[in-house]
Amino acid sequence: MKKFLKVASIVLVIAMIACFAACGGNTDADTNNGDTTEAPKAVLTMATNAAFPPYEYKEGDAYAGIDIEIAQAIADKLDMTLEIKDVEFGSIIGGVQSGKFDMGIAGMTVTDERLESVNFSTSYATGIQVVIVAEGSDIKSLDDLKGDGSMKFGVQQDTTGDIYASDTIENGGYGEDNVIRYKTGADAVQALKAGKVQAVIIDNEPAKAFVAANEGLAILDGEWTKEDYAIAIAKENTELLTKVNDALAELEDEGKLAEIIDKYIPAE
Repeated sequence: MKKFLKVASIVLVIAMIACFAACGGNTDADTNNGDTTEAPKAVLTMATNAAFPPYEYKEGDAYAGIDIEIAQAIADKLDMTLEIKDVEFGSIIGGVQSGKFDMGIAGMTVTDERLESVNFSTSYATGIQVVIVAEGSDIKSLDDLKGDGSMKFGVQQDTTGDIYASDTIENGGYGEDNVIRYKTGADAVQALKAGKVQAVIIDNEPAKAFVAANEGLAILDGEWTKEDYAIAIAKENTELLTKVNDALAELEDEGKLAEIIDKYIPAE
């Protein structure tokens, strides 16, 4: 009986050793199974209107432009994956305010009205608004623009060109009745070519792109107005606002902001 117990004990010890070895092997296999997949990055959703070259536009199915590259650089700084949503310009502020989008970047100017709904980052670029007319037009300068009903002005809906031009003559506008709103700047330019409006008010860089792509158009000399572009972020998302401002500061210090802008807007 004692001999049997002794043998059984030896068998039990051997079995335990084998089990320990096997278990240890499985543990190593589980922790070193070659799976190096990292956890997915958090997503940073950007709303834009990709019809505003050179700030945002499409090349085939891909997005390109100043705002696109700046947004990507910010996402890289925050170790996040950038997701771009191409929407109507007028829906961007509401989408950011409701939390549908994390931020809005679309050559957007800071205005008192917009500040009632969202916060804005520090400015990352300066925009100049100009006026496009048909070549040979009686409108030779900015001084020739009138809000007396003799002219119709084309603008992209909900842009500052729309806001300012639609204001009263006393406030420097041309009166709402004299302004025709279009979904995109390109639509406004086509209306100008068709003679539906006599002038288009739009940012300088898109204006240059539209004039280059459409014969028979010209940009009046001088600045219609000057403004700063910034990134719209929901008021309650102060954490993201701080992170975006920090990222913009780093990109500026590194010269990356200037590099991106110079890529699309070479110094004259």
